[in-house]
Amino acid sequence: MQPTPDFDPGKLAKSLLRRSRQGALATLMVGSGDPYCSLVNLASHPDGSPILLISALAVHTRNILADSRVSLMLDERAAGDPLEGARIMLSGRAEQAGAEKDLLERRYLNAHPSAEAFVSFKDFSFFRIRPTGTHLVAGFGRIVDLKPEQFLTDLSGAEDLMAAEEGAVEHMNADHRDAMGLYATRLLGAAAGDWRCTGCDPEGLDMQDGQTALRLDFPERVTSGTALRKMLVRLAGEARAKVEEPRQN
Repeated sequence: MQPTPDFDPGKLAKSLLRRSRQGALATLMVGSGDPYCSLVNLASHPDGSPILLISALAVHTRNILADSRVSLMLDERAAGDPLEGARIMLSGRAEQAGAEKDLLERRYLNAHPSAEAFVSFKDFSFFRIRPTGTHLVAGFGRIVDLKPEQFLTDLSGAEDLMAAEEGAVEHMNADHRDAMGLYATRLLGAAAGDWRCTGCDPEGLDMQDGQTALRLDFPERVTSGTALRKMLVRLAGEARAKVEEPRQN
């Protein structure tokens, strides 16, 4: 299947990964190898790969520790028939957090602030799913398999941006909530709300109001803190210009 101008499978898969806050996690039962499926909360790594916070007491965690192969189903949660919305089945391996623990914890808590109560529990651990591929279904004739490089964000050369991300997120939420609201309502067509930033990466900005998440794609790649600031100022200007445009009768 060839993508059409109105259908970019890689972009759609990226969007689902960034916006999903829950998903169906499939693991293999210890001993029998039978499939086991459970509902989990999610956040995303800067490259888009899923982050989990799960308890050692859970069946799916025991399964992962015995066999790290997993699959994860994500969907748009669109109104009406759920089978008419886009969804992906991501396959990969779940790895327990090592050197990236602080990053995974920060990104996860940005998406799920209430989970802070569980982070200190000894039986809870962060895991990151390293994708091996994904199967995208986006309607009739729009079914395609994607490789990781087609739906994950390339972080190479963006070390300066990643070092600045934590401070940038805090700054946007502390001093520029008005801009966040403009991004959401004027650039993405969302309803007004308490929009806050949950993360950024070379390709875009992640925002959230409650459990509703949005993805603001950048018109071009940014790789440094300075470039990010310029991009956010530019997008805020574009959003304000739309506010000022007279309504057409």
